[in-house]
Amino acid sequence: MYSPIGIFDSGVGGLSVLRAIRQQMPAENLLYFADQGHVPYGPRTLEEVRAFSESITDFLLEQSAKLIVVACNTASAAALHYLRESFPDMPFVGMEPAVKPAAEHTNSGVVGVLATPATFQGALYASVVERFAKEVTVL
Repeated sequence: MYSPIGIFDSGVGGLSVLRAIRQQMPAENLLYFADQGHVPYGPRTLEEVRAFSESITDFLLEQSAKLIVVACNTASAAALHYLRESFPDMPFVGMEPAVKPAAEHTNSGVVGVLATPATFQGALYASVVERFAKEVTVL
């Protein structure tokens, strides 16, 4: 069997990502990891989410994953940059916060964001707001 695409989430929410990948790439071998032992990630510290994500990445690498999809908004925000630095030879795909399309389509100049505390603390969220939502008020 050939190398899988590894996909992980803190629970089962990422199964929708798994289904979408399966529909787009039916010939790919997919391996899904649901971190039920640490769910939910939202109230965890950045350090905890990074440690969980690193451990899962280690496991997926042991399974010969050729690509890792971080199918969790919180883990993407808290750990994606860290994972890319820690595993420079592994390609990672993460979840992009919806701030960009919301900022592009707002009529009021105000965008409301609902997310976990760890998502708001992560570098990805801050980067997206800085790059794409400078001209709007983000609540």
